[in-house]
Amino acid sequence: MIEKMLVLENGDVYRGVGFGSSDTRIAELVFNTSMVGYQEILSDPSYCGQIVVMSYPLIGNYGLTDEDYESKNIAIAGFVVREYNDNPSNFRYTQTLGEVMKENKVAGISGLDTRKIVRTIRDSGSMKAMITDADRSIDECRAELKNTTLATNQVSQVTSQKIWYARTRNPIYTIVAVDCGIKLNIVRKFNAHGCNVVIVPYNSAPSVIERFKPDGLFLSNGPGNPEDVPEVVSLVRHFKGKIPIMGICLGHQIIGLAYGAKTYKMLFGHRGANHPVLNLKTDKIEITSQNHSYALDKESLKDTGLKLTHVNVIDGEAEGVEDSKNKVMGIQYHPESAAGPEDSEYLYNIFTDLMDAMGGRKNAETNRY
Repeated sequence: MIEKMLVLENGDVYRGVGFGSSDTRIAELVFNTSMVGYQEILSDPSYCGQIVVMSYPLIGNYGLTDEDYESKNIAIAGFVVREYNDNPSNFRYTQTLGEVMKENKVAGISGLDTRKIVRTIRDSGSMKAMITDADRSIDECRAELKNTTLATNQVSQVTSQKIWYARTRNPIYTIVAVDCGIKLNIVRKFNAHGCNVVIVPYNSAPSVIERFKPDGLFLSNGPGNPEDVPEVVSLVRHFKGKIPIMGICLGHQIIGLAYGAKTYKMLFGHRGANHPVLNLKTDKIEITSQNHSYALDKESLKDTGLKLTHVNVIDGEAEGVEDSKNKVMGIQYHPESAAGPEDSEYLYNIFTDLMDAMGGRKNAETNRY
């Protein structure tokens, strides 16, 4: 066992047992309330530059499986857990969580009072934190934390560096997906709904996208502040009214910025597979999977052309917007979650309906790349 400690920006210190990488990692400390899905969290690019506290106490008990990764690269900085299990019981598992974390320089610490840490973040907000060796000077660690500036524009760190393709049998539509940190299950969902998907880097020019004659434009999830990616905001303004546009999570916030709305950083964000959202059109509650630090300011939507379609039941945050005239829709939560609820599957049908309305099926034979 290797003794480690977690040092928080507010001065709190927790001691525990290390797992994964032995590297010292400094990042933003956030929490997730999911009971399962730690592999999806580990491989979700939206966690770039973050240390995640898992509120569920037992982590690692079913290992990791090759088919369940959400991206090809691991961007998360660290995990904080109550109890880490290094002996998984699952016939599908191929590696332990600790093994993959060590390979990808992700630091872990276990044996901590995660309930207390979650309450601290809930009350004081997300903050900088450090996972490091337990024998280091606490004063030295606190000084290093104070003098560390966290990275911005994390999208540039996780986006694909080249165009890649995900084809399906008998495609009906072609979608260009702007990769701000896209999850593989998003691509799988679109394939299952008859879409060939072309994934392009976040800073691709409109001419690159137009080359594929897409039936729709998709803006993916991703890490960080939506104001850090003006290139994607410009894409929305360029294609608005020309082809249907759908954005989720960061993409939802980018759509808001493109229409003139404002975004803000939340105190501690929404992260988990159990967030209730009210659909204002159906008056029904949907249980959703979420992962974001930023949100759209509802009051700033006035006179932008965007209409609010979904709100968070707990805090009233804007969870969905639409511009029915120009066939643009934004959803703050994750309708593709592999380890979460499936109440939001219908959103893919709405988007394909929007593409149909603008000739998507008619172009099926001529729009293939």
